[in-house]
Amino acid sequence: MFKKFYSQKHNRPKTDKKSVIFGSHSVIEIIKSGKTIDKVFLNKNSNNSVHNELIKLLDEQKIPYSKVPIEKLNRITEKNHQGVIAFLSAVDFVLLENVIESTYEKGIVPLILVLDSITDVRNFGAIVRTAVCAGVNAIVVPAKNSVAIGGDALKTSSGALAHMNICRVDNIKRAIVYLKNSGLRILACTEKAEESVFEVDLAIPIALLFGSEGDGIMPDNLTIADQSIKIPMFGKIESLNVSVAAAVILYESIRQREKLGIK
Repeated sequence: MFKKFYSQKHNRPKTDKKSVIFGSHSVIEIIKSGKTIDKVFLNKNSNNSVHNELIKLLDEQKIPYSKVPIEKLNRITEKNHQGVIAFLSAVDFVLLENVIESTYEKGIVPLILVLDSITDVRNFGAIVRTAVCAGVNAIVVPAKNSVAIGGDALKTSSGALAHMNICRVDNIKRAIVYLKNSGLRILACTEKAEESVFEVDLAIPIALLFGSEGDGIMPDNLTIADQSIKIPMFGKIESLNVSVAAAVILYESIRQREKLGIK
């Protein structure tokens, strides 16, 4: 989203130790307990029966995991992690289908954010806080190549994350198609757009698609959007942080909706 609108990435905050579980058996038990896991890192060189059992469990529960060098695991914790580190989610994820059905049933005009590989936790936290204030119905994030939704995300959102529906999906493109088929207009927010956000109807059921800090919206996702929109830029600085850009567009949507008496 708005590749030119982004400032450079901030350094990541330190990992919240309370959200980290390490050790093969500990991670297996925490999964079996029903706790919501954001993601798991596995030593890419490990190949034993316990790790294989864990991978099978991760696949069954559809929990995203990555096989990484041992050095990455050692940077996260100096303790005996046994080649396995899991990150607890700060929230319980909800099904996108349930959110859309509930929104329509309540007579609410859907307003959804789709975050295509946003990885900066501060940007994510700021977007969530604005989204809660703006009455966004849900935020859709991919299972992979996305910010860790743990304690740091909860903190940077000033607690707003606890009040937002977060829908984690295996495939953003399929989620976009589902939203289109559910009657939402997909608006891709990119500096390459011709139309200004202030000239587009945002009072209808919409899903706003924002891309990553560095690469913008993935081409496959951009091509299936119904329309592309941009924020007009007039000054000498040609960039806005993604969270600021999201706030501008969300509140233009609110302005239009309030003018028409739409909730």
